[in-house]
Amino acid sequence: MVPDVVPAVPVTPRDAATVMLLRDGEAGLEVFLQRRVRGMAFAGGMTVFPGGGVDPRDGDASVAWSGPPPEWWATRFAVTAELARALVCAAVRETFEESGVLLAGASGDSVVADTARYRDARRALVARELSFAGFLQAEGLVLRADLLRPWTNWVTPVEEPRRYDTRFFVAVLPQGQRADGWTTEAADAVWQTPRAALADWQGGRRMLMPPTWVTLTELAEYAGVSDVLSAPRAVEKIVPKLVRDGDAVRVIVP
Repeated sequence: MVPDVVPAVPVTPRDAATVMLLRDGEAGLEVFLQRRVRGMAFAGGMTVFPGGGVDPRDGDASVAWSGPPPEWWATRFAVTAELARALVCAAVRETFEESGVLLAGASGDSVVADTARYRDARRALVARELSFAGFLQAEGLVLRADLLRPWTNWVTPVEEPRRYDTRFFVAVLPQGQRADGWTTEAADAVWQTPRAALADWQGGRRMLMPPTWVTLTELAEYAGVSDVLSAPRAVEKIVPKLVRDGDAVRVIVP
C-alpha cells in the first residue's frame, strides 16, 4: 500500500534472508511455499518462501562453519564479511524455524537426517530465547554454508513504511528431512512446481508479492534441482517502485 504521504527520507531497510527450498518431484522441480497468516503487519495473506530479518546474534563468529567463507558471500552480495556471515546464518536459522529443515550436520560433510529431536530448540529459537550459535554449539553441529546458493537481492520500495533488504538463496531439501508448516506465521504450507504456484496466483487462489512471482517465474525455466544449482548466476539488487494510478497501485519492477 502506498502511503498518502511518502517519507521525504526513505526508511532504512532491515537486512533479511529468504530461502527457496527445492526438491525434485514427480512433476519436476518443486519449491516449498507458505501462506502467511492474514492480519500480519508485513505480507499478511501472501504466499512466500521461508525467511525473515537478521537477528543481531546471527553474526556470532563462533559458529562452526563449512563451505564458502563469509568473504565469498560478501563478494556475491556486495556487503561486508560480517554482514555476509549474519545473512547466511539468518538464512539457515529462518529455514529451520519456519520449515523444520536444518542445513547443518555433525561434521562439515554431513547433514542431519531427522530434525525432530531439535523441536524444543526450534521453539526456543522462534521465541528468541536461544541464539542460533548457541543452539549449534550445544548440539555439536556445523553450519553447512555449501548447501546454499546465492540467487538475488530484493529491496522493498522506497515508498513503503516497512522495508527489507532481502537476499535470496536456494537450497535443496536434505535427504531424510521433511518441511512442515509448524509456525504461527503460516496458515498453510505446500510443495508446488513453480508453474503450479504461478497458476494459483493468476487464478486468484494465492497472493504473491513481486519478488515471489518474479523468482517463481525464473525457477519455472529449470527442469530439476541439478539445473538450478549449476545455473550461472550473478546477484542483482532489485528495487521495485510503487505508483498510484487513481485508487489503484501499480508495482513497477525494473
